[in-house]
Amino acid sequence: MSPVAEEEMEENALLASADDDEEEEKAFEVREKVVIGIPQEDGDTDASPAFSWRKLWLFTGPGFLMSIAFLDPGNLEGDLQAGAIAGDSLLWLLLWATVMGLMIQLLSARLGVATGRHLAELCRDEYPAAARVSLWLMAELALIGADIQEVIGSAIAIKILSNGFFPLWAGVLITAVDSFIFLFLENYGVRKLEAVFGVLIATMALSFAWMFADTHPDGRQLLLGVLVPRLSSKTIRQAVGVVGCIIMPHNVFLHSALVQSRNIDIKNKCRVQEALKYYSIESSLALFVSFIINLLVTTVFAKGFYGTKEAENIGLANAGQYLQEKYGGGVLPILYIWGIGLLAAGQSSTITGTYAGQFIMGGFLNLRMKKWMRAVITRSFAIVPTIVVALVFNTSESALDVLNEWLNVLQSLQIPFALIPLLFLVSKEQIMGVFKIGSVTKVIAWFVASLVMVINGYLVLDFFSNEVSGPWIGALFCTGVAIYLGFVAYLISFGARASWSDVSLLKSLPMLRRDEHRFASLITLHV
Repeated sequence: MSPVAEEEMEENALLASADDDEEEEKAFEVREKVVIGIPQEDGDTDASPAFSWRKLWLFTGPGFLMSIAFLDPGNLEGDLQAGAIAGDSLLWLLLWATVMGLMIQLLSARLGVATGRHLAELCRDEYPAAARVSLWLMAELALIGADIQEVIGSAIAIKILSNGFFPLWAGVLITAVDSFIFLFLENYGVRKLEAVFGVLIATMALSFAWMFADTHPDGRQLLLGVLVPRLSSKTIRQAVGVVGCIIMPHNVFLHSALVQSRNIDIKNKCRVQEALKYYSIESSLALFVSFIINLLVTTVFAKGFYGTKEAENIGLANAGQYLQEKYGGGVLPILYIWGIGLLAAGQSSTITGTYAGQFIMGGFLNLRMKKWMRAVITRSFAIVPTIVVALVFNTSESALDVLNEWLNVLQSLQIPFALIPLLFLVSKEQIMGVFKIGSVTKVIAWFVASLVMVINGYLVLDFFSNEVSGPWIGALFCTGVAIYLGFVAYLISFGARASWSDVSLLKSLPMLRRDEHRFASLITLHV
């Protein structure tokens, strides 16, 4: 073969490789990303740029989208039940649960910024095929469970605001269509979509603040609830629910992808540090807002129903009616204020759920398809079972509450399959480089993750101990637990082996360098 032909073959191979790289699934294409600034704008690209309010504004968005998972209808139901049954006594736990959630989300953002890839993509590369498929299925199950809660929450709000004209199943269909309309805005830029979420979060804040003002809670009791830890045997289940619903498995995957919507040069250490700084500020502000909204909901129901006979019966479906009977009308009846806030929570969380579904499916499977097609597939996974749920439980509010408990358990079971891969990946120098987490952060992160997993494990065992009966069902349950724990143990051992091989490789580098130097010296002497 002639040299010219060989060169042409090499060129074609390089072009094919480049095409493959371009076709590889990405969270955001380059043209979709928000431009933060020209790298040379600060002069020395290795110098750490000064703080800029303009840049903070440009980085603002992903954290607020992430915070929606802390405000979805499932969380609102946990808030109202905690308030009605435990009063203000669990507000301190809500605060610290939000802080723990912030730490996990910051690690997720760190992974996405430092690597330029999101959690699902990295899991696809790091884990063997069987483990990869299992992790994908677990993530999809968690997403479906969260989606059902969110869509049902929106459907309940639509039923309230239409005075019962639209049944639950109709509300489910309306919510599905709305999600695609909002996602269509992404074609006009990610900033437009983020602006829609800003409006929805502001709507929630205004609605629940209005309810707070209408009910006139005791400020002193509220402050004591936030600052003074209190826990009794009667409120353990609500306490577990408050912590358990803060960490959403799909949200861990989502945040690592959302931070890639900004055009960041990941090869430039200072630019990555800058991005991490602004994302940390933005995420902290977003979760502070979510904490305030959750606090408002908890306090309203604590004021109205703590110590009453209705406390044990309040759920998402009947909460508005209980509020209306307790506080009546006004300029705008409190029932409709609750409905507006619930609708904003449901609509925003269903959109982020669809978003997360696209990243999870695309990342794990590397599907090269149009985003709208992926959205249809991921939306269908949740809408079809949700319509079935709406038709079956349309006339039974108590059955909806039981279903919600099952869905909470389903998501609790999936938490290790998001947290364990995340913690091992952000600790691995081969992946994170200089941005891997330090020893102190690693210990704190594992403590927080272990605490969340143990608390959710308690929730699962408590639930099944009341629901499981009979030898055959008990044997099936024990078998399922053994398989589940076996997979969790595998993920931990796999990560530990990977971390150990990473450390061994780093330790061997100086020896390799010495061997290279000795070999070069011998060659020099020989010559």
